[in-house]
Amino acid sequence: MPKRVLQGVVVSDANAKTVVVKVERRFIHPVLGKTVRRSKKYHAHDEAKSFKVGDIVRIRECKPVSKLKRWEVVDRPGEAEGKA
Repeated sequence: MPKRVLQGVVVSDANAKTVVVKVERRFIHPVLGKTVRRSKKYHAHDEAKSFKVGDIVRIRECKPVSKLKRWEVVDRPGEAEGKA
Protein backbone atom coordinates (compact mmCIF):
# COMPACT_ATOMS: atom_id res chain seq x y z
CA MET A 1 0.00 0.00 0.00
CA PRO A 2 1.45 3.41 -0.93
CA LYS A 3 2.35 5.80 1.84
CA ARG A 4 0.60 9.15 2.03
CA VAL A 5 2.70 12.24 1.35
CA LEU A 6 1.57 15.65 2.64
CA GLN A 7 3.03 19.13 2.28
CA GLY A 8 3.03 21.72 5.03
CA VAL A 9 4.90 24.39 6.99
CA VAL A 10 7.14 23.73 9.99
CA VAL A 11 5.65 25.55 12.98
CA SER A 12 7.96 24.18 15.71
CA ASP A 13 11.42 22.64 15.90
CA ALA A 14 11.92 22.82 19.67
CA ASN A 15 11.90 19.07 20.32
CA ALA A 16 14.86 16.78 19.69
CA LYS A 17 14.71 15.12 16.23
CA THR A 18 11.10 16.27 15.82
CA VAL A 19 9.38 18.99 13.85
CA VAL A 20 5.72 19.94 14.02
CA VAL A 21 4.26 20.45 10.54
CA LYS A 22 0.99 22.29 9.90
CA VAL A 23 -0.84 20.87 6.86
CA GLU A 24 -3.68 22.90 5.39
CA ARG A 25 -6.42 21.49 3.20
CA ARG A 26 -9.09 23.35 1.25
CA PHE A 27 -12.50 22.10 0.26
CA ILE A 28 -15.89 23.42 -0.83
CA HIS A 29 -18.43 23.51 1.99
CA PRO A 30 -21.30 21.18 1.03
CA VAL A 31 -24.09 23.58 2.06
CA LEU A 32 -22.61 27.08 1.79
CA GLY A 33 -20.58 26.45 -1.34
CA LYS A 34 -17.70 28.53 0.03
CA THR A 35 -14.07 27.46 0.07
CA VAL A 36 -13.12 26.43 3.60
CA ARG A 37 -9.61 26.01 5.02
CA ARG A 38 -8.88 23.39 7.66
CA SER A 39 -5.47 22.68 9.15
CA LYS A 40 -3.96 19.90 11.22
CA LYS A 41 -0.58 19.55 12.93
CA TYR A 42 1.58 16.45 12.55
CA HIS A 43 4.69 15.50 14.53
CA ALA A 44 7.34 14.32 12.07
CA HIS A 45 10.73 12.70 12.58
CA ASP A 46 13.73 14.82 11.50
CA GLU A 47 16.89 12.88 12.32
CA ALA A 48 19.37 15.57 11.22
CA LYS A 49 17.49 18.57 12.70
CA SER A 50 17.90 20.24 9.28
CA PHE A 51 14.49 21.95 9.07
CA LYS A 52 13.64 25.23 10.80
CA VAL A 53 10.42 27.12 11.56
CA GLY A 54 8.85 28.50 8.37
CA ASP A 55 10.31 25.87 6.02
CA ILE A 56 7.90 24.24 3.58
CA VAL A 57 8.42 20.46 3.78
CA ARG A 58 6.94 17.18 2.58
CA ILE A 59 6.17 14.48 5.13
CA ARG A 60 5.51 10.77 4.54
CA GLU A 61 3.73 8.15 6.62
CA CYS A 62 5.99 5.69 8.42
CA LYS A 63 5.89 3.17 11.23
CA PRO A 64 5.43 4.65 14.72
CA VAL A 65 8.65 6.26 15.97
CA SER A 66 7.19 7.45 19.30
CA LYS A 67 3.84 8.12 20.95
CA LEU A 68 2.97 11.00 18.60
CA LYS A 69 5.29 10.53 15.62
CA ARG A 70 3.94 8.50 12.70
CA TRP A 71 5.41 10.70 9.96
CA GLU A 72 8.91 11.43 8.69
CA VAL A 73 10.21 14.48 6.84
CA VAL A 74 11.12 13.64 3.25
CA ASP A 75 12.50 16.88 1.77
CA ARG A 76 11.78 20.44 0.77
CA PRO A 77 9.67 20.73 -2.41
CA GLY A 78 11.73 22.03 -5.31
CA GLU A 79 15.02 21.06 -3.68
CA ALA A 80 15.49 17.88 -5.74
CA GLU A 81 15.00 19.66 -9.08
CA GLY A 82 17.60 22.30 -8.18
CA LYS A 83 20.33 19.69 -7.63
CA ALA A 84 19.84 17.98 -11.00
